[in-house]
Amino acid sequence: MSAVEPEKTVDVVSEEEEKGGELLFCGATSWDSVGRRKGLEGNLVSPTRLRPLVGVDIRFVASGCTSCHCVALDTEGRCYTWGRNEKGQLGHGDTIQRDRPTVVSELLKYKVIRAGTGRSHTVVGTEDGISLSFGWNKHGQLGSGSLRNEIELSPVRCLVSEVKNTVCGADFTVWLTSVEGASILTAGLPQYGQLGHGTDNEYNTKDSSVRLAYEAQPRPRAIASLAGETIVKVACGTNHTVAVDSNGFVYTWGFGGYGRLGHREQKDEWVPRRVDVFQRHNVLPPDAVISAGSVNSSCTAGGGQLYMWGKIKNAGDDWMYPKPLMDLSGWNLRCMDSGNMHHFVGADSSCISWGHAQHGELGFGPNGQKSSAIPKKVDILEGMHVISVACGMGHSMVVVDRKNVGDQLDQLDIYDGKASGEGSEEPELQTPVVKQTAKKGTAKSLSNSKKRKKLKDSSDSEDGDDSDADSEDGEEQVNGQTEQRKGGRNVSGRGRGKGANKSTRGRGRPPAANKSSHSSQGKSGKRGRPRKA
Repeated sequence: MSAVEPEKTVDVVSEEEEKGGELLFCGATSWDSVGRRKGLEGNLVSPTRLRPLVGVDIRFVASGCTSCHCVALDTEGRCYTWGRNEKGQLGHGDTIQRDRPTVVSELLKYKVIRAGTGRSHTVVGTEDGISLSFGWNKHGQLGSGSLRNEIELSPVRCLVSEVKNTVCGADFTVWLTSVEGASILTAGLPQYGQLGHGTDNEYNTKDSSVRLAYEAQPRPRAIASLAGETIVKVACGTNHTVAVDSNGFVYTWGFGGYGRLGHREQKDEWVPRRVDVFQRHNVLPPDAVISAGSVNSSCTAGGGQLYMWGKIKNAGDDWMYPKPLMDLSGWNLRCMDSGNMHHFVGADSSCISWGHAQHGELGFGPNGQKSSAIPKKVDILEGMHVISVACGMGHSMVVVDRKNVGDQLDQLDIYDGKASGEGSEEPELQTPVVKQTAKKGTAKSLSNSKKRKKLKDSSDSEDGDDSDADSEDGEEQVNGQTEQRKGGRNVSGRGRGKGANKSTRGRGRPPAANKSSHSSQGKSGKRGRPRKA
């Protein structure tokens, strides 16, 4: 890639973030299926505008390498969320999936300026230093000080003050504050030492058991070993953290697999450890960019050179310590984010992406390549000035300045999405298959709850088969309500473990019913077989 003369300064970027721009999205929109099933439909392979946000001045976007939901903040401080919502991670007071960006009404009294997303939780920071969170709280990742509610459907206060920034790993959260001696706090799952407190809080569930568990930490706690430093930047991968202090030193801790911590070994680090590459003459400048993917880390150092370490490509050796990515030498990187195995960068007047992708999240368009081992420009965005980027599980978001783009934005597609009440369309398409299994006119209802009631009334083996079909498509059928889906799965587990196995030996009526449910889903020509029983 050719070098382009740097045009913008750091101060201008912060002003532009205040001003906002147009949000563009690419990648998967089948929120209930991402990461669970292959061959998804409805992928947006080119950067696309989202109907509810057309013309809205978005200043900041957030997602995470394990997140199947998105957050966008506008210049007025409103918070929009959409995507998967099985644990209430969208903050709307329910578990209904949203295809369209929707304002979190309970946050309207605050001006939200920062946000972070984990696997199933969301944390935001407001202009007056308050932090609120919602979603899954099994490990205390909401930082509310309590584990009483495993799921918080609406925003709750985090026990931190003077918050400047907040980011999330899969099941833990990190806050940066302006409190002296406590500039960085963490809460959530302590596994792999990812909270930085010198322990993973591991214990045996029972004295006689070898099963291990990790004691949740619901109260945000300052990292003692960094008490003397002022942490100014932080990024989280699935199970590791990268932080930068005011002197430009880089610290990493947590899960060490693939060399993602940059210490030339794969050992987990339970307390922050300084990365030796970024010392002396190679400390990070104040305008440095840092990013953490699920299995790698990156940052810009002296001269704006991008360094990466960890698992960089699907094939080839892992980078056990930070190495410069020469493809991007000479570019002025202003923002960067990393998803599961892909990366997005805003640099000069270009947008650049690369990595392993399955759902069009690199934005190369219908005729472009799906994945790219080396950084490539997103041609359709060429000439646009990128303000903010975010990468999630199978999707990417870019905020572009509307100035000097002419009619480029008007040429992009606009995605409408389904209204939240339309999420049950796909299950309805599957109901004819379910109806075939019903015998002698007992037509099953379209309602999922009635369907499960019917399943409970039938025999164990019949239970097993019907809900087995459910367990594969449970996410779509229940539209994000995991309690029902889990119920379906448990039923199928019982069916497979006891009823289904025994039914193959022949025990009166249940095997016949079992065969009938099999045959009706597969070859309809064997419908008469149950009479032999």
